[in-house]
Amino acid sequence: MADNRPELLAPAGDMERLRMAVLYGADAVYLAGTDFGMRAFAGNFSPEDLTEAVGFAHAHGVRVHCTVNTMPRNGEMDRLPAHLERLEAAGVDAVILADLGAFQLAGRYAPHAARHVSTQAGVTNYETARAWYDLGASRVILARELSLEEIHTIREKTPSGLELEAFVHGAMCVSYSGRCLLSNYMTGRDSSRGACAQPCRYKYALMEEKRPGEFFPIAEDGQGAYILNSRDMCMIDHLEDLAFLDSLKIEGRAKSAYYAAVVTAAYRHGLDALAAGKAIDPIWRDEVEHVSHRPYSTGFFYGPPGQYYDDARYLREWQVAAVVTDCDGEGNAALSLRNKFRTGDRVELVGPDMRPFEMTVPEMTDEDGLPLFEPRTPRSIFHMKLPQQVPPWTILRRAKDLSAKGTG
Repeated sequence: MADNRPELLAPAGDMERLRMAVLYGADAVYLAGTDFGMRAFAGNFSPEDLTEAVGFAHAHGVRVHCTVNTMPRNGEMDRLPAHLERLEAAGVDAVILADLGAFQLAGRYAPHAARHVSTQAGVTNYETARAWYDLGASRVILARELSLEEIHTIREKTPSGLELEAFVHGAMCVSYSGRCLLSNYMTGRDSSRGACAQPCRYKYALMEEKRPGEFFPIAEDGQGAYILNSRDMCMIDHLEDLAFLDSLKIEGRAKSAYYAAVVTAAYRHGLDALAAGKAIDPIWRDEVEHVSHRPYSTGFFYGPPGQYYDDARYLREWQVAAVVTDCDGEGNAALSLRNKFRTGDRVELVGPDMRPFEMTVPEMTDEDGLPLFEPRTPRSIFHMKLPQQVPPWTILRRAKDLSAKGTG
């Protein structure tokens, strides 16, 4: 970026998540069309949606990177050129690719989009990074399994024109970034074409072949064990160590709009504090604890993160209650309901470029101005007096233990 800050790259699984990422501080977003993306179960974008998404992002000065990072089979290749032409027509700023054939086709059918090499390509050394650059890549997205020392070496031994991007937050794969056949074998869902069922998160036990149906927990306390379960990555406390990179990427295209907003805002304020030579406000560090996540680690940056064997639960302690659609200078707000709450509840508000704050829910009114104690109809509009003016897309949330007891 022009001011030498790393780009903050946020996930956008659908239009709502894209709006949140853009409004809460992303420099760029990454998304997928309805084909050739590694998150088949995210909402993703039709050609019409993609044009709208690019228009919205560009109007806010935010770049759009589109994933074309599956490993296509022969039967899929004949429709790839038309897909790339649609991305070119929509005006995406970059395409993210893992397959060499798809990479070459992108240069031909989407010539105005930069070509970024996906983490699925497993770039773990400087010679491979340099080779991709020689082929026309402007950026490589480094394998999540690299240490900070290894990344520094790649930076030192590759052309300065080659941008380096690294994941800094979110889920990690137990295998080398998606090179796993567990899902294919156990469920028939192809992990290399965006349909991973995450069997690494399953609860496993031993079974002796002559005792079918008798399962022996792989744990001393009888609760079973999650022997392949990865921790999540969180590098918000170490942004200074990552400042030499060109782009810092947040994982999570399949996660919620709330996640996209809150994590993007936290890292936005962290990077802005770093650029200003200040320490990050603890409130933004605390924000990454307000989203659904597994126990955090620093990934492989400072050494192996270790597995988490106790369970595969997500820590979910906050629920989105409503989203502000409009608010005047006196704090009179219209909100759209997401989950039930009531007058007297303690809630928090977090919004675009706004420090989170807490309040007690006052008396509310419905669209007809009648008193409302507990809104109940999802997406219905109601009104509330807030302590201050807040921008549209501000989130009202409340504490609630939503932790899954299974795989999350």
